[in-house]
Amino acid sequence: MRILGLDVGDKKIGVSLSDPTLSIAQGLKLYRRNTLEDDLREFKLIVEEYDVGEIVIGLPKDLSGAIGKRAQAVMGLADRIRESVDIPVTLWDERFSTNEAHRVFDMAEVRHKKRKPYLDIIASQIILQGYLDARNTR
Repeated sequence: MRILGLDVGDKKIGVSLSDPTLSIAQGLKLYRRNTLEDDLREFKLIVEEYDVGEIVIGLPKDLSGAIGKRAQAVMGLADRIRESVDIPVTLWDERFSTNEAHRVFDMAEVRHKKRKPYLDIIASQIILQGYLDARNTR
Protein backbone atom coordinates (compact mmCIF):
# COMPACT_ATOMS: atom_id res chain seq x y z
CA MET A 1 0.00 0.00 0.00
CA ARG A 2 1.08 3.59 -0.71
CA ILE A 3 -0.22 7.07 0.05
CA LEU A 4 -0.88 9.57 -2.74
CA GLY A 5 -0.17 13.28 -2.17
CA LEU A 6 -1.82 16.09 -4.14
CA ASP A 7 -1.05 19.81 -4.38
CA VAL A 8 -4.17 21.16 -6.07
CA GLY A 9 -4.10 24.27 -8.23
CA ASP A 10 -6.64 25.72 -10.64
CA LYS A 11 -4.83 24.46 -13.75
CA LYS A 12 -2.34 21.87 -12.46
CA ILE A 13 -2.06 19.32 -9.70
CA GLY A 14 1.28 18.18 -8.34
CA VAL A 15 1.20 14.44 -7.63
CA SER A 16 3.51 12.53 -5.30
CA LEU A 17 3.56 9.01 -3.96
CA SER A 18 4.93 7.39 -0.84
CA ASP A 19 7.19 4.39 -0.95
CA PRO A 20 5.63 1.07 0.20
CA THR A 21 7.04 1.55 3.74
CA LEU A 22 5.08 4.84 4.03
CA SER A 23 8.19 6.76 5.05
CA ILE A 24 9.46 8.60 1.95
CA ALA A 25 7.50 10.85 -0.45
CA GLN A 26 8.56 10.84 -4.09
CA GLY A 27 7.39 13.18 -6.83
CA LEU A 28 5.31 11.32 -9.42
CA LYS A 29 4.02 13.79 -12.01
CA LEU A 30 2.40 17.07 -12.87
CA TYR A 31 -1.20 16.59 -13.91
CA ARG A 32 -2.78 19.29 -16.07
CA ARG A 33 -6.43 19.64 -15.12
CA ASN A 34 -9.19 19.12 -17.65
CA THR A 35 -12.78 18.49 -16.67
CA LEU A 36 -13.71 17.30 -13.20
CA GLU A 37 -14.65 13.91 -14.68
CA ASP A 38 -11.20 13.61 -16.32
CA ASP A 39 -9.52 14.61 -13.07
CA LEU A 40 -11.43 11.99 -11.07
CA ARG A 41 -10.73 9.32 -13.69
CA GLU A 42 -6.99 10.13 -13.57
CA PHE A 43 -6.81 9.78 -9.78
CA LYS A 44 -8.80 6.57 -9.84
CA LEU A 45 -6.30 5.12 -12.35
CA ILE A 46 -3.35 6.19 -10.17
CA VAL A 47 -4.99 4.63 -7.09
CA GLU A 48 -5.42 1.33 -8.93
CA GLU A 49 -2.01 1.32 -10.64
CA TYR A 50 0.04 2.08 -7.52
CA ASP A 51 -2.05 0.25 -4.87
CA VAL A 52 -2.88 3.52 -3.09
CA GLY A 53 -4.62 3.10 0.27
CA GLU A 54 -5.03 6.77 1.20
CA ILE A 55 -4.93 10.19 -0.48
CA VAL A 56 -3.54 13.30 1.21
CA ILE A 57 -4.57 16.63 -0.28
CA GLY A 58 -2.90 19.91 0.67
CA LEU A 59 -5.41 22.34 2.19
CA PRO A 60 -4.42 25.95 1.39
CA LYS A 61 -5.50 27.71 4.56
CA ASP A 62 -4.96 31.44 4.95
CA LEU A 63 -1.96 32.50 7.06
CA SER A 64 -4.35 33.03 9.99
CA GLY A 65 -5.54 29.43 9.62
CA ALA A 66 -8.91 30.47 8.20
CA ILE A 67 -10.59 28.61 5.35
CA GLY A 68 -10.81 30.88 2.31
CA LYS A 69 -12.23 30.41 -1.19
CA ARG A 70 -9.26 28.35 -2.47
CA ALA A 71 -9.45 26.03 0.54
CA GLN A 72 -13.21 25.61 0.03
CA ALA A 73 -12.61 24.65 -3.62
CA VAL A 74 -10.00 22.08 -2.55
CA MET A 75 -12.40 20.71 0.06
CA GLY A 76 -15.05 20.34 -2.66
CA LEU A 77 -12.61 18.43 -4.88
CA ALA A 78 -11.64 16.24 -1.91
CA ASP A 79 -15.31 15.36 -1.40
CA ARG A 80 -15.66 14.38 -5.07
CA ILE A 81 -12.49 12.27 -4.93
CA ARG A 82 -13.81 10.59 -1.76
CA GLU A 83 -16.98 9.67 -3.66
CA SER A 84 -15.07 8.23 -6.64
CA VAL A 85 -12.51 6.08 -4.78
CA ASP A 86 -13.15 3.81 -1.83
CA ILE A 87 -10.19 4.88 0.32
CA PRO A 88 -9.66 7.58 2.96
CA VAL A 89 -8.98 11.13 1.75
CA THR A 90 -7.21 13.38 4.26
CA LEU A 91 -6.78 17.15 4.09
CA TRP A 92 -3.36 18.38 5.29
CA ASP A 93 -2.33 21.96 6.04
CA GLU A 94 -0.11 23.10 3.17
CA ARG A 95 0.50 26.66 4.26
CA PHE A 96 4.17 26.93 3.44
CA SER A 97 4.71 24.08 0.97
CA THR A 98 5.26 26.29 -2.09
CA ASN A 99 7.67 28.53 -0.14
CA GLU A 100 9.54 25.42 0.99
CA ALA A 101 9.66 24.17 -2.62
CA HIS A 102 11.19 27.49 -3.69
CA ARG A 103 13.75 27.16 -0.89
CA VAL A 104 14.73 23.70 -2.17
CA PHE A 105 15.29 25.15 -5.64
CA ASP A 106 17.20 28.12 -4.20
CA MET A 107 19.58 25.77 -2.38
CA ALA A 108 20.11 23.84 -5.61
CA GLU A 109 20.62 27.15 -7.46
CA VAL A 110 17.90 26.37 -9.99
CA ARG A 111 16.72 29.42 -11.94
CA HIS A 112 13.11 30.53 -11.62
CA LYS A 113 12.32 29.72 -15.26
CA LYS A 114 13.57 26.15 -14.93
CA ARG A 115 11.80 25.40 -11.64
CA LYS A 116 8.27 26.29 -12.76
CA PRO A 117 7.34 22.87 -14.25
CA TYR A 118 8.52 21.10 -11.10
CA LEU A 119 7.23 23.45 -8.41
CA ASP A 120 3.83 21.77 -7.96
CA ILE A 121 5.39 18.30 -7.88
CA ILE A 122 7.89 19.34 -5.20
CA ALA A 123 5.11 21.07 -3.23
CA SER A 124 3.02 17.85 -3.30
CA GLN A 125 6.07 15.92 -2.16
CA ILE A 126 6.59 18.34 0.76
CA ILE A 127 2.92 18.06 1.75
CA LEU A 128 3.03 14.27 1.64
CA GLN A 129 6.38 14.05 3.48
CA GLY A 130 5.00 16.27 6.27
CA TYR A 131 1.99 13.98 6.57
CA LEU A 132 4.14 10.83 6.57
CA ASP A 133 6.50 12.25 9.20
CA ALA A 134 3.59 13.23 11.48
CA ARG A 135 1.91 9.85 10.94
CA ASN A 136 5.07 7.89 11.69
CA THR A 137 5.80 9.77 14.95
CA ARG A 138 2.41 8.89 16.45
